[in-house]
Amino acid sequence: MTVYFIGAGPGDPELITVKGQRLIRQCPVIIFAGSLVPEAVLDGHTAHQVHNSAELHLQQIIEIIQQAHAHGEDVARVHSGDPGLYGAIGEQIRCLREHGIDYQIIPGVTATAACAALLGVELTLPDVAQTVILTRYGDKSPMPPGESLASLAQHGATLAIHLGLKNLGKIVAELLPSYGAECPVAVIHKASWPDQDFVLGTLADIQDKVAAKDFRRSALILVGHVLQTDSFADSALYRAGHAHLYRS
Repeated sequence: MTVYFIGAGPGDPELITVKGQRLIRQCPVIIFAGSLVPEAVLDGHTAHQVHNSAELHLQQIIEIIQQAHAHGEDVARVHSGDPGLYGAIGEQIRCLREHGIDYQIIPGVTATAACAALLGVELTLPDVAQTVILTRYGDKSPMPPGESLASLAQHGATLAIHLGLKNLGKIVAELLPSYGAECPVAVIHKASWPDQDFVLGTLADIQDKVAAKDFRRSALILVGHVLQTDSFADSALYRAGHAHLYRS
């Protein structure tokens, strides 16, 4: 018996991996994050138990898994995006280890990847930014030492900020000293869902643009000069005269 932590992707049911889809369709027990994962991701399943974890607390989830374990039944534990990023699987894994229950993690397409696709940009451009920092805004749960947004901003990297929309004003204030008022910012609402939308602006005007859209939740904030520039060098990978293992 195995618990499979499956990344369902950012919303579009077709952005789940082939492996993740296969496991969902064959596991007799499914626990899915119904507030973030569309039910269409479960299409074709043959499970005799389907639970929405949005309605459950941790101990209830573990009890369902323990019951499945007692019957030798695999569990598809379906999370949004990639379960290794803000998936709240750490505490579940800790419980599974305590109970001696096997598990595997099946990666998924991240919200950041879906947002870059929607914007039609590459997040790592030569001479502009070669680093992407995935983080969140420390509101109710404080950030660990050294991970404040102001500290991370000093790197000048491309930032992908989760769970920060309601603190957009504070985020802008913390980023301005390092990025400057004209730095491009995108706020993407429900990337890859049917009602996906976004606004593109700068640190100077992004708050007004977001207010006009009335975005409220399920939004990712991308910050960095890669979002709006054509001033970068070609990569060495496809440069004529650049030899490598596959091209003389």
